[in-house]
Amino acid sequence: MGSVVYAAEVVLIILGALMVASLSWLWLRRRWLSRTGGTFACSLRRDPSAPSSRWVLGVARYRDHELQWFPAFSLSLWPTQRFDRTQVRAGEQRRPSAAEAELLYDERRILSLDGPPGGVELAMAVGSLTGLLSWLEAAPPGMRYRVSPISPD
Repeated sequence: MGSVVYAAEVVLIILGALMVASLSWLWLRRRWLSRTGGTFACSLRRDPSAPSSRWVLGVARYRDHELQWFPAFSLSLWPTQRFDRTQVRAGEQRRPSAAEAELLYDERRILSLDGPPGGVELAMAVGSLTGLLSWLEAAPPGMRYRVSPISPD
């Protein structure tokens, strides 16, 4: 009986240590991602046309001529999505639907982004959206980028 209690205590201690280590890693990872600035909270939906597509919370950062997207609850230091400024095009902007508003942070705007790796939707704060559109439009000379017309909303 005593060894069973001891084994249960050991298992609980190990699980607690793993939980603390995981949470610490997520915090350190977020600090590492934002060390050079240019990061913002940004949710992503990979296939907006599919009804089963879901929003994933994440962080985006500007890196050279690339927008990199990292899921918020991942242990990886590498982005899962990369958007090259020369190959993507900003599409329609809209407010979240009532169902989407429950899943996203308050005061978000949704922007469709077309280009490799396919069409995605990004949800971000209005200030972050303005920054992203400015970053896309401010491509250095020789880089081709066109902004599509903004839909009235």
